[in-house]
Amino acid sequence: MKRILLRGLLCMSLFPLSQSNVFAQETLKPGKSFSRADTLRGSLLPERTWWDVQRYEIGLKPDYNSKTIQGSNKIVYNVVKGHDGRTRMQIDLMVPLVIDSVLYKDGSRLKFEQEGNVWYVQVPKQELKQQNSVHIYYHGKVHEAVRPPWDGGFIFTRDSLGRPWMTVACQGLGASVWYPNKDHQSDEPDKGASLTMTVPDSLVAVGNGRLLFKKDNYDGTTTYKYNVVNPISNYCIIPYIGKYVNFKEKYAGEKGPLDVNYWVLDYNREKAGDYLPDQVHKMFKAFEHWFGPYPFYEDGYQLIDASHTGMEHQSAVSYGNKYKFGYLGRDASGTNWGLKWDFIVIHESGHEWFGNNITTRDLADMWVHEGFTNYSETLFTDYHFGEQAGNMYNYGIRSGIRNDKPIIAAYGVNEMGSGDMYPKGGNLLHTIRHSMNNDDLFRSILRGLNKVFYHQTITSAQVEDYIAKQGKYDYSKVFDQYLRTTNIPTLEFYVDKGNLYHRWTGAVEGFNLPLVLKKAGTATMRIIPTATWQQVKLDQGQQALVTVEGFEKMYYIKAVKTR
Repeated sequence: MKRILLRGLLCMSLFPLSQSNVFAQETLKPGKSFSRADTLRGSLLPERTWWDVQRYEIGLKPDYNSKTIQGSNKIVYNVVKGHDGRTRMQIDLMVPLVIDSVLYKDGSRLKFEQEGNVWYVQVPKQELKQQNSVHIYYHGKVHEAVRPPWDGGFIFTRDSLGRPWMTVACQGLGASVWYPNKDHQSDEPDKGASLTMTVPDSLVAVGNGRLLFKKDNYDGTTTYKYNVVNPISNYCIIPYIGKYVNFKEKYAGEKGPLDVNYWVLDYNREKAGDYLPDQVHKMFKAFEHWFGPYPFYEDGYQLIDASHTGMEHQSAVSYGNKYKFGYLGRDASGTNWGLKWDFIVIHESGHEWFGNNITTRDLADMWVHEGFTNYSETLFTDYHFGEQAGNMYNYGIRSGIRNDKPIIAAYGVNEMGSGDMYPKGGNLLHTIRHSMNNDDLFRSILRGLNKVFYHQTITSAQVEDYIAKQGKYDYSKVFDQYLRTTNIPTLEFYVDKGNLYHRWTGAVEGFNLPLVLKKAGTATMRIIPTATWQQVKLDQGQQALVTVEGFEKMYYIKAVKTR
């Protein structure tokens, strides 16, 4: 389990392609209900909370022709609550996979029973702070992804030459779709994980982190073992099996030399040789500047060809953007700035900081993963092409915002909020950045998040509190507005006799977003509108700043000039 901080201690994959005047503060729509299975999957019940995962040691042998797998997982854990032998251990493994046996650390067989996708293991009495293990063996027909990575599962496909190609995409659905584990984001293995894959000797297997060994079994199969030493999300542990070739380099990063490996299908080797390192170097330059050092120097960084568009698998980022700039050659912003870099390399690698280094405890807070990583695209554009380019890109991606439901969903049921968590989350952060009007401060906050919450599972509330404390401004109502409602605040304004009159409508009570407008040669203007009309005298030249476009291009708000 990553170290978890509580709010009180602080006191402070890919984008989706109308604003509403309805004030929506509730997270759930009327009539929304959840099943017991949702609760078992998304809640921390007693069968999960008495033990803390320290390490996973996963074994996998897939059969391409039958679409089946057999495997095992040795789960090393610490006892964190007194255990009298009556509370069972909850293990998650999705049907149609079945558990064959569970062995305790001493080799004795443990009894277990199944309830849907949950398996309850009867374990003996264990002392507080004791470290124990269970070794689970399983097999069966595995759930296949239909439209990866948008839906999860094992992927059995063929490359363009008709050769077997296998991997997994399972974020949201959960890693228990292919191996047994404690399938909850709050508990990551503190001491990392290993993945041992036995595959046909005509194929190559790649996993997260570093290759420990490759062994010829002299039976038509080869075994590969990969290992990560850092905490890792269950859904990030992924096998890649295909006709891979490797090339590598050392990148001179902020913490020193970083091992970078590229695993591409053999026929992609020539075009990948220059293309991928160029994009990866630019990614690291921008993100280590804004976010701080890459969080997993010990495990290295890998970029791996995949049959789907791409996913943020820790230290083993999957890539399927067909070696094109933009997202499969398209630009979601409509500005052409998104056609100057490879969306998948930049976006999915950005998750190494937000999603993998900093991980939310509950799926309901996934905007911390997706909103910040969406915003990494703006920051990348800003770093390499200038502030105005970044502003244009961020404004352009608003076209993907639907305001269909709140970004933060219900807790404890494995529920995600609106897909707006991507572009709306990115626009929220850009709005806050402009309101601060201090890029050095804003950058220090982004770097501080990755330092203070290094390798931790956290909540949205902790992120919100940290930004408020470090920014020395109470943004709580701003976060409430954009994360917990679907209404976009409206700024009503007009100018009369050299005075600006302004107020908010359609906003949460106490909404207090500061608005800063500036232009070279003109005094910077800062206002904090409220729900009641206020006035401020304009200095010379400031009236030119006060336009609908001036407000809306800088902030995700609706501006209305009433006179």
